[in-house]
Amino acid sequence: MQYRIEKDTLGEVKVPADKKWGAQTERSRNNFKIGPEASMPHEIIEGFAYLKKAAAYANCELGVLPEDKRDKIAEVCDEILAGKLDDQFPLVIWQTGSGTQSNMNVNEVIANRAHEIAGNTIGEGEKTLQPNDDVNKSQSSNDTFPTGMHIAVYKKLIDVTIPGVEQMRDALQKKSEEFKDVVKIGRTHLMDATPVTLGQEFSGYVSQLNHGLKALKNTLPHLSELALGGTAVGTGLNTPKGYDVLVAKYIAEFTGLPFITAENKFEALAAHDAIVESHGALKQLAVSLNKIGNDIRMLASGPRSGIGEIIIPSNEPGSSIMPGKVNPTQAEALTMVCAQVMGNDVAVTIGGTQGHYELNVFKPMMAYNALQSAQLIGDACVSFTENCVDGIEPNHKKIQELLDNSLMLVTALNTKIGYYKAAEIAQTAHANGTSLKEEAVRLGYVSEEDFDKWVRPEDMV
Repeated sequence: MQYRIEKDTLGEVKVPADKKWGAQTERSRNNFKIGPEASMPHEIIEGFAYLKKAAAYANCELGVLPEDKRDKIAEVCDEILAGKLDDQFPLVIWQTGSGTQSNMNVNEVIANRAHEIAGNTIGEGEKTLQPNDDVNKSQSSNDTFPTGMHIAVYKKLIDVTIPGVEQMRDALQKKSEEFKDVVKIGRTHLMDATPVTLGQEFSGYVSQLNHGLKALKNTLPHLSELALGGTAVGTGLNTPKGYDVLVAKYIAEFTGLPFITAENKFEALAAHDAIVESHGALKQLAVSLNKIGNDIRMLASGPRSGIGEIIIPSNEPGSSIMPGKVNPTQAEALTMVCAQVMGNDVAVTIGGTQGHYELNVFKPMMAYNALQSAQLIGDACVSFTENCVDGIEPNHKKIQELLDNSLMLVTALNTKIGYYKAAEIAQTAHANGTSLKEEAVRLGYVSEEDFDKWVRPEDMV
């Protein structure tokens, strides 16, 4: 392999000649061989591209960066956003907690690629752009990484998570309406209870997702606040007057999203409560989705020895040894995603506690977990909807059989003969293996005519 020599403040570093990164990126690549290479989420790199372009425009407008340098920075940022330089960002999540090396990775790639675009060979001659003085002008890793983090997570929630959950919510709403007249036995404590309709059961799922979506959307205003302009500790040292507001305006323009400058930069650098808050809403959705997934797979259990009140699509063979077996695989995938998101929330919560004085130093880990959770929930909801929910059908025969055999229909007699007599009917029927009607009449508490008039499942929902 051929190398070129790059320099930073610690001295010379050998960098692969065919790569566009510089000395600090190469140092980090060698110093942090932890986990898979290039594990820093690409969404973070895209966030950096947006903010570096915005910073160049703001700096130029405020008179501290020439137009030609602005245009060169913007051109390379557009290449990054177009995916043309994806192989130039090799760093891992497990690095400095401020994300400094990833910030410098982006700075170095922009500077070297601009040098290349200008017709030069990387590593030869005077640099067209300086990574620190030009690309990183008016910036610090301490305000760029949280800005990139907010851009990335906000976009992921808008582009993936919310649409995915809404698709599942809408499909469940459709099923709720479709099943509104399907009366079935309810269950509490996993035991028989009074009747509900299958539509009512599904309406509960719809409401859960509506509340989860509301909680998630409520976190967006805090996520829209950007740290950029706070520089090293939140004071805005080395930025021109008005830079923070202007750079946020450009980021909003370039992303098409309502980003604004953070009202308090000290909070924006030292605490990542916005990420903790938004991930808390993702955890809430995970809890709801776990309940929904479990309910649906248990309602579909069987086909002959389980509850079997609903029929779910048969998507693939379920066993390598048991012929004909089909499993609720979409529910299993969904609930595994929920477990992962709940685990990620613990990591994000711990990360949120690591703001020491003027800087939180768990930024990359928090960003990674938040982005993974947002992606997983969005994808899992789409998969579960298209491969399970859309194809759910009621098993009318099984529903009626279980409803007719339920002892809890006796609850309808409470107001007619009293709780204790109704309990005696249920307990006797259970002990004798007889029906409620048989025992109610035999015990002399009601007539056949009154039983048929009072114990009507369709009137109990």
